[in-house]
Amino acid sequence: MISTRGRYSIRILLDLAEHGNGEFIPMKEVAARQGISLKYIERMMPVLKTGGLVDSLHGIGGGYRLTKEPSEVTLWDILILAEGDLAPVSSLQENAAVCVRAAACRTLPVWDDYYKLTKDYFRGITLENLMRQQR
Repeated sequence: MISTRGRYSIRILLDLAEHGNGEFIPMKEVAARQGISLKYIERMMPVLKTGGLVDSLHGIGGGYRLTKEPSEVTLWDILILAEGDLAPVSSLQENAAVCVRAAACRTLPVWDDYYKLTKDYFRGITLENLMRQQR
């Protein structure tokens, strides 16, 4: 399940894509447009910055901006930072210990296929795609 953190991260970065034009955008403006608490946004932005999706500038004229073009930022890029590993079962998580039952597990291929579908789906949608959608 995608949490509020993941959904809000997409909304925030979409807002930056729509209003940024390369300029730094104060988060209070994003908070007002998106109806998201400024405090909540401020807790999320360091993760997105560390992940390389946004840049920040402090002080007058400061805020955040995307580090990439909207066509280069996928929903998967955002969700993996905001949510962490989205694997449906622990044995598919990155750096997971090898499951002793993996070789005989008849359900593992189902979870693996589901995970691949999820990744492919979210990797196929960019911020630019969302910007083009009619409301």
